[in-house]
Amino acid sequence: MKTLDAYFILFDEARYSEESFDKLNDLFNDDIEFVLNQKTFKGKDAWKQFVKGVYQTNKDLKHMHNGWIEQEDGTFKTHWAICGNRFETGVYTQEGIDIARLDNEGKIIYLENQPKDQTLFSN
Repeated sequence: MKTLDAYFILFDEARYSEESFDKLNDLFNDDIEFVLNQKTFKGKDAWKQFVKGVYQTNKDLKHMHNGWIEQEDGTFKTHWAICGNRFETGVYTQEGIDIARLDNEGKIIYLENQPKDQTLFSN
């Protein structure tokens, strides 16, 4: 659970700190599979590209979440909210759900992001 709790904190901090960016990426298995708006990406390099893309379009981000709850299938689920400030369009908010699975070493091997607004990651 420590890994998942650190995820949101490091995601927000990593925009401003290379050390936090490295710590964020260390939370993930090299074979991470992540799903954004029902589109699947595989591998840590694809994950890093996604994160850097978020930072290129946002001046700042702040995540909040309700804590992770283990599901019957062994995954973990949380409801989250984000407040961001995009370079081009300014301040926005968003809510959604994340579903994660950890490998045997406690690293994130699967992460699915389900934003309420399907256009959040459309570009």
